[in-house]
Amino acid sequence: MEASQLNWLSASDAGRAIRDGALSAEQLVEACLARIREAEPQVQAWQYLDPEHALRQARAMDESRREGRPLGALHGVPVGIKDIMDTADMPTEDGTVLHAGRTPARDATVVSMLRAAGAVILGKTVTTECATYTPGKTRNPHNPEHTPGGSSSGSAAAVAAGMVPLALGSQTNGSVIRPASFCGVYGFKPTHGLIPRTGIMKLSRALDHVGVFARTLEDVALIAEQLVGDDEGDPDTRARARIPFQVIAAEEPPLAPVLAFVKGPVWDRAEPDTREAFAELAGELGDRVVEVDLPASAQRALDWHRTIMEAEMAVNLDLEWEKGRERLSESLRSQLERGRAVRALDYQTALARIAQLNEGFAEIFERCDAILTPAAPGSAPKGLSSTGDPAFCTLWTLMGAPALNLPLMQGENGLPLGVQLVGPRGGDARLLRTARWLAARVQQGTV
Repeated sequence: MEASQLNWLSASDAGRAIRDGALSAEQLVEACLARIREAEPQVQAWQYLDPEHALRQARAMDESRREGRPLGALHGVPVGIKDIMDTADMPTEDGTVLHAGRTPARDATVVSMLRAAGAVILGKTVTTECATYTPGKTRNPHNPEHTPGGSSSGSAAAVAAGMVPLALGSQTNGSVIRPASFCGVYGFKPTHGLIPRTGIMKLSRALDHVGVFARTLEDVALIAEQLVGDDEGDPDTRARARIPFQVIAAEEPPLAPVLAFVKGPVWDRAEPDTREAFAELAGELGDRVVEVDLPASAQRALDWHRTIMEAEMAVNLDLEWEKGRERLSESLRSQLERGRAVRALDYQTALARIAQLNEGFAEIFERCDAILTPAAPGSAPKGLSSTGDPAFCTLWTLMGAPALNLPLMQGENGLPLGVQLVGPRGGDARLLRTARWLAARVQQGTV
């Protein structure tokens, strides 16, 4: 591959080439930086980038290899980090002027895990304000007049634009799946508590998830495998056996999967081309898909999610509220005002519904391998004043279930239109295996 195209290598291919000595980490990072110089003026995916620091990391990785030291699974592979995740060697400003110039003393746990795996931390990607709804500067790489989605705007756009093969994001509502759909990349939100959140801006303990962006399913499995772990700073993680994401994701399913086509409680928000595309996909899958009606409790999921999210945001952003509310956006101030008014009974009731929702879906997952549903109402909306509607992600985030965007379709405007697969809690690796089966069927034209 020509040097000018190295930035488009998958992380898996690049990692193998670096370990084999066919490619250096420095060459790969230089190619990514060259692509950033070319595309960044239009896409604006990066909040902080120090090219020399990135190259120094790459050279250190190359030196380690020459000295025969053990090599990690991501040795020399550059990764973008959402700018709500602490980095000891770079600022972390959380998308708000209130945190401008903030320099953490230590890395977030996920950043430490990436460094331990040999990754080059390329830079910090743009987030919306405090990872909520007010957009940052990033534009959709497919059409700069359209939103890239949010809140993990920069991470999704950077991967889609070929600036970096992998990036981290977070999701409290739809902040991984929606931008992945709008930008046309794979986006994976794992089971709640699977990946530790220590050192990451906290909005909602009950809803916050770490997620990943990649251009291939193989890369999703590769990076996810490095990030699962128990961490004493995150009370929702626990000690568990290592999950062999890469092995399981690459396996052929023992039986052809059955997918539950779920329109969801917000189907009326789906755009006409989304309805048409999913009807066609479901029809072509034939007996491998069944349309399933949701339990009645799912209809109130959006209300429960909002109650939990805004109440917990009001607690976690109390300092920002007290010291700088006039410098917050109107959107964020409104959320915090509502959160401060939530009754304890309503909050506790909403929390109790999470387990009940998962119990209600148990029968569906006994019959079906995964849920098939849109990732967003449609392709990326035109305009930069909004990051789009997250409603097609809300139920699955509330449940803490693993969800994955597959970039398999296009809207009538030619922009990406994502397919969302959802699995049962703890079924993350099997979800990737099912996704590989579906992607292969679509790409081979056998659906």
